[in-house]
Amino acid sequence: MKTAIEFKNIKKAYGEKVVMERFNLSIEKGEFVTMIGSSGCGKTTALKMVNGLIQQTLGDIFVDGENIRNKNQTQLRRNIGYVIQGSVLFPHMTVEQNISYVPNLLNKRDKEKTKNAVSKWMGIVGLSEDLKYRYPSELSGGQQQRVGIARALAASPDILLMDEPFGAVDEITRGQLQTELKRIHRQTGITVLFVTHDISEALKLGTKVLVMNDGKIEQFAKPEDLLRCPATEFVKELVKKERRTCRLPEEQLSSCEFSGAASVKNTYNAK
Repeated sequence: MKTAIEFKNIKKAYGEKVVMERFNLSIEKGEFVTMIGSSGCGKTTALKMVNGLIQQTLGDIFVDGENIRNKNQTQLRRNIGYVIQGSVLFPHMTVEQNISYVPNLLNKRDKEKTKNAVSKWMGIVGLSEDLKYRYPSELSGGQQQRVGIARALAASPDILLMDEPFGAVDEITRGQLQTELKRIHRQTGITVLFVTHDISEALKLGTKVLVMNDGKIEQFAKPEDLLRCPATEFVKELVKKERRTCRLPEEQLSSCEFSGAASVKNTYNAK
């Protein structure tokens, strides 16, 4: 499998405060990596390093095998989708204008190509065509977040970075957006890095889950492996509630010792 993103011996320090050191991680193309951990553990820092919004102190980051130090940072960011909490749309632009912003920069005068891209991604994220000419203030929170995702994907990037994108919406809308995002990932095969504080969300969405604490990787594994074989006490505590309540997708229920669907013996007993 081809490597999409690679961190090599990364160190990040703010003055004398070291946030991250000897950080090494390789993410394969097409993975959906959810990132979770304690506040200030470095997950958002790692995410923002990928598109150059935060510069590492030492070490190298490679995207599709190319060191991002050698790339034009503006061009790098145009080719990597980025979605944050609350979507942060341009309030003076319509839905269509928001989504077409980056494609217009890339397609120059090919307006038809941009128009087709807008229609395509509105359909993929579940937005009806009649919303094209509305402004962000005329949309619900869930619709705004969908526009933000469509805008990030409209330039057809290979990588999508998401920093707690669903944190500002209600639980019902959040569940709908999670389902849509999983479908979009299956449909496009895009590589996704997704920061969250919600372990349920991390387990539901990720093909792999990255657990961080104090700037270090506690475990990087498939959701079912995280549940069955937590590598550290920190990970064990993180997933304990999920294992007790079995609030898991159907395909992961076998990893819950309290589920009748359990088919394997867990490596530790829940307290």
